[in-house]
Amino acid sequence: MCGIVGIVSNRPVSARLVEGLTRLEYRGYDSAGIAVVNGQGIVRRRAPGKIINLQHELDDAPIDGTCGIAHTRWATHGRPNMENAHPHRAGNVAIVHNGIIENFKLLREELAQNGHVFATQTDSEVIAHLIQHYLDKGLDAEDAFMACVARLEGAYAVAALVGDTNQTVYAARHGSPLVVGFGEGEMFVGSDAFALAPFTKRVLYLEEGDSAVVSIDKVCVRDKTGTLVTRDIMTASISAVMAEKGNYRHFMEKEIHEQPEALARTMAAYIDPENDIPTLGKAAPLLAEADRLIAIACGTAYLAASVAKYWFEGLAGVHVETDIASEFRYRTPALPKNGAALFISQSGETADTLAAMRFCNQATMGTIGVLNAPESSIARETDAVMRTLAGPEIGVASTKAFTAQLAVLAMSALGTAHARGRLDDDQIKDHIKALSQLPELSQKALAVKSQCEEIAPMLAASKQTFFIGRGVYYPLALEGALKLKEVTYLPAEGYAAGELKHGPIALIEEGTPVVVIAPTDELMEKTISNVEEMAARGARVIAITDEAGAKHFTERASHTIVLPDMPGLTGPIVCAIPLQLLAYFTALKLGTNMDQPRNLAKSVTVE
Repeated sequence: MCGIVGIVSNRPVSARLVEGLTRLEYRGYDSAGIAVVNGQGIVRRRAPGKIINLQHELDDAPIDGTCGIAHTRWATHGRPNMENAHPHRAGNVAIVHNGIIENFKLLREELAQNGHVFATQTDSEVIAHLIQHYLDKGLDAEDAFMACVARLEGAYAVAALVGDTNQTVYAARHGSPLVVGFGEGEMFVGSDAFALAPFTKRVLYLEEGDSAVVSIDKVCVRDKTGTLVTRDIMTASISAVMAEKGNYRHFMEKEIHEQPEALARTMAAYIDPENDIPTLGKAAPLLAEADRLIAIACGTAYLAASVAKYWFEGLAGVHVETDIASEFRYRTPALPKNGAALFISQSGETADTLAAMRFCNQATMGTIGVLNAPESSIARETDAVMRTLAGPEIGVASTKAFTAQLAVLAMSALGTAHARGRLDDDQIKDHIKALSQLPELSQKALAVKSQCEEIAPMLAASKQTFFIGRGVYYPLALEGALKLKEVTYLPAEGYAAGELKHGPIALIEEGTPVVVIAPTDELMEKTISNVEEMAARGARVIAITDEAGAKHFTERASHTIVLPDMPGLTGPIVCAIPLQLLAYFTALKLGTNMDQPRNLAKSVTVE
């Protein structure tokens, strides 16, 4: 989603504003711009497309000052062009905005009646005009900003410059994250701590409804009632080194290869080393005592929840309902009296998931966040947090965060089964022993990348690819299709293997690729029967299986990707890796930007 950077300093800021924007490229965007106060007024430069286009604008017409704001925009209202790029201006005001202003039409009509002329199609522009409106009424800069914020409805993070010489950034958040950074003789504002990592690790996280006045040496924060408050200053847990590509061509490639390490870190955090049992912290009693669980998420995180449903129900005997966050609170859900809700999100800022979490909090349900961002909004507002220790994930298409989510959910299911007496100590230890092999198994799975690279041209040349699986591998089929769609823009569909004959088989024709996820399990024979149906209609079968399963595909598959034996709950986690590699190499063949796919954002902070 859109990104914000602001700097108030005693030295020039333009180059560093652009550097901060570059660190936000992973969020997804389609235009970029900066505005600075240069002692004579507010000046800005904007460009559609990538940040390099903005840099060209700055090379041709440099601007600089000691106070400025910058933005990468992901279009919601208005096309992604120069006209609609941020920062937006009105008189002596420039603003950048993440989110959606739901009442912008009403505000726009009101301001137009007062003589304001709008230059863009965006909802964001009304913020600049509204601040200027209150300046025209005689309010000072801070009061004008606060009067504007009080009128806004929707989700927003806003940073503003007000006045020709005012060396201050005014900021506010409601439903969209914003942080303030502390430097030496300078202060910063950013969408997240990662954007500010080159400048400072000392950050303050604005809470819901907070506003801030950021000057060169201090910040004044007010809560949603307007009361001055103190927020804790923290050291951000961001590693700048992890955000570099190193020797890899793309972040997606790097992050696929980081999975053994990410899984090792994550597993170590959830195993009691003395007893070899899961340790779930504050989440343990919420899970153990619930009569029903609701797992809520979006996109890939929702598919992780769908895998976990099989584990929680099969091992712990607890009913799990999975829900897409964007649908959950709009269908008047019947919530359990003694239930708990899991909210799975890489960023912890996904707007739909955050809204669903707040809905459950209001219903006094126990809430648990499964998150990769410990300082995020969901982390601060849930009753318990279970971290996925994947490290910063820059690629928009989730890879290592997904497998880390699965690892945490597997441990959660085991811990719940143990607490409920469904699995005894020996059974738990057997499962833990199996899951402890994940770093090694995932490293071995990476060895199939040359096979995936060989298969990629076939997928790249096909007009549609199918992914099928049964049981716990059905959600993996959905994830495989989603990954391919995200980074290649090719049509792909995932199905439960037994459902193909109920309609989708009509789409199979000579040469259609069908990726079958089928490690050896109790459903192997049924899956093979479904594969026979595909092969009989000319499908080119690509099997992802283990050594024991490979013999079933000798005559049935054009390609067989053989993974190591996957004991216990490890199968879906290990099988995710070849699916990611197939998507990556197909995107590489097609020349798409797999790190920043078109129209997609890393953290979707609007509904």
